[in-house]
Amino acid sequence: MHSPGPLPLLDTLETNQGVIHTELKDITHAESLVLPGFNANSLNWVLGHILTSRDECLSLLDLPGVLTPDETAMYRYGSERLTDPANALDFAVMLEKLDASFAVLQGRLTTIPPADLEKEVNLWGRPEPLGGMLGFFFWHEAYHTGQLNLLRQVAGKNDKTI
Repeated sequence: MHSPGPLPLLDTLETNQGVIHTELKDITHAESLVLPGFNANSLNWVLGHILTSRDECLSLLDLPGVLTPDETAMYRYGSERLTDPANALDFAVMLEKLDASFAVLQGRLTTIPPADLEKEVNLWGRPEPLGGMLGFFFWHEAYHTGQLNLLRQVAGKNDKTI
């Protein structure tokens, strides 16, 4: 896996953060829980899933995550569709956690030596350069960020954000 330098990683993270905020502006907690009429998850789940991925990035950088293990379990890959509102994290709190994770990642990416991005990390049983793994996670975040516009419409906004 190719290891990009810190600036392309930072650019991707910053772009994702801006789009996420644009797509989630004015979304209430109740709206975040609206499920589409097909087998997909809600805005709440997608945001929680993005947070679990950011926690993976923070862990790779030896930094603490923003979610507890129980919170991560609800939103990780392969978790059940979020159908019970009692199991969902508060959407406003999740947005705060998004901003907190962004600030820490942004700060670290502006100071990380490029050589550190070439160091191998072992995630999922295979060694990869740290920069390549971060690049994968930011691509993964962008993939889910792209789902937010459709889910915004499913939640009833009927507007154009981007």
